[in-house]
Amino acid sequence: MGDIMKVQGLILVAAALLAPFLWWTSIAQGRDGVALFSQYLGLMALIAMAFSHLIATRWPGVEMVFGPMDQSYRLHKWLGIGAMVAILLHDTIDAEMRGLGRETALVELAETLGEISLYGLLILVVITIATFIPYHLWKWTHRFIGIFFLFGAFHYLFILKPFKNGDPLGLYMYVVCGIGTLAYFWTSAPRGWRPRRKYEIAKITSYGDAIAVDLAPKGRPLRHRAGQFAFFRFSGANLNEPHPFTISSAPEITGALRLTVAPLGDLTARVSRALAEGQAVEVDGPYGHFGRAKGPQVWIGAGIGITPFVALAQALPKDTPPVTLIYCLRDSADAPHLAELQAIAADNAAFELILWISPERGRLSAKALSETLPDLGNRKVLFCGPTTMQRALSRDLPAEGVPQRNFHFEAFEIRTGIGIRRFAEWLWQRREERKA
Repeated sequence: MGDIMKVQGLILVAAALLAPFLWWTSIAQGRDGVALFSQYLGLMALIAMAFSHLIATRWPGVEMVFGPMDQSYRLHKWLGIGAMVAILLHDTIDAEMRGLGRETALVELAETLGEISLYGLLILVVITIATFIPYHLWKWTHRFIGIFFLFGAFHYLFILKPFKNGDPLGLYMYVVCGIGTLAYFWTSAPRGWRPRRKYEIAKITSYGDAIAVDLAPKGRPLRHRAGQFAFFRFSGANLNEPHPFTISSAPEITGALRLTVAPLGDLTARVSRALAEGQAVEVDGPYGHFGRAKGPQVWIGAGIGITPFVALAQALPKDTPPVTLIYCLRDSADAPHLAELQAIAADNAAFELILWISPERGRLSAKALSETLPDLGNRKVLFCGPTTMQRALSRDLPAEGVPQRNFHFEAFEIRTGIGIRRFAEWLWQRREERKA
């Protein structure tokens, strides 16, 4: 499983969503139940969006409350989708009630802004889950979500509703809207207002299509643990938006960092082409808890997924329980950091390196892994690589004696769909099975 989302974070979100019911009994007396439910859906959407904005700040306490940033961003995504569903239902189900007062120009403006918020958020959610839309376009449009949250908050504050803004529920929602607004302004603040570490590109090393970028600090350096990632913004290369990359080097006293980039998407392809020595880099982080497993382990790095394991191998003590790294690749000629890993394996008896060249041995499977490592059931398995491979291993490893709790993978994807492709693949597989 991936690093686990913390239970207290989920409890906090659930409690916040259910909190309006503390005052619902008194509010519901003599009211239309259907309209009241629609009103609650509107409150739920605001609460979910406020939490989503809070997670997006990446404040230090976010990982403490909600878990590693990869899992926190998953929650961020589903809170946004849940808020969108709640808003659509709120708009569909009539929320009007009698005896709440008369409409004014301010009420009409609030209704209008509510409609704008609805359709604006709908468009942005579609752009978010339509992963074929280029990253930089998605990132540019994503900043408008906060504006639509503000429109939604204005809508809530000034529409006619069965309680007053000064009532306990009204004050609670003031706090919710305040948190969401503060979080939005923080994420939208000028870059100079937010803490960043300044670096400069010292060296670029090519490994076929991939590049390793060594960074030297220009001031106070970042402090990280092996296996963590950070957000990097490259200056002077028309790459204004920060993007997450795993740090592919163990912590150093000098504060130097290294990241390894392969042209897998539109932005990483641009990064690979545009970087040069001497360019300025801003770094925000570190984040993540990957690599904290204890005891005998198996590491599986597929393609550019080798990056966290390079850092972890560098930091591996010589008295550690045995660790075997399976490096899955198509060709060893230009494999990133292969010589470095071979040198570590030669120097550290606790670290074993196995090259899994797919054209020769086929794609690594749970069964093949078990045949290669007879003691697999006594080890924890850490994986970083393609999602399809992760899902196959997650599904099949229990049959080879590795329970789900002993399978760890880095699930960080700043932008994902909602499983439509997986659902379509599942339907197609069931169809082919029936035909067979």
